[in-house]
Amino acid sequence: MNIPSELKYTEDHEWIKVEGDIATVGITDFAQGELGDIVYVEIETEGETIDAGEVFGTVEAVKTVSDLFMPLSGEIVEFNENLEDSPETVNESPYEDGWMIKIKISDASEVENLMAAESYQAHIGG
Repeated sequence: MNIPSELKYTEDHEWIKVEGDIATVGITDFAQGELGDIVYVEIETEGETIDAGEVFGTVEAVKTVSDLFMPLSGEIVEFNENLEDSPETVNESPYEDGWMIKIKISDASEVENLMAAESYQAHIGG
């Protein structure tokens, strides 16, 4: 299982790459594997400011629909529009081309609440 050490993680299986005051967010390799074939990614919150822990969208797989939770408070400044036509990219490349949103972080101290790769590995029983 791929758990890049340079990323941060949540208990809800989102990964976060922080660069300055911008965070890129997607779902982990573990999450996409559990969901199975992803057929639709719905993000209608672009341009909104959302608190950490709130739902920012959903991922629909063949068997289930799963909520996506904000890992950090902030404004959603970008949605990966490639996912509209190719949602399977999340399965194929969860940490690269399959990213979902970019957030302008409103409270940088919240980054400290995220898990490091080792903690996430333990969380999923790895």
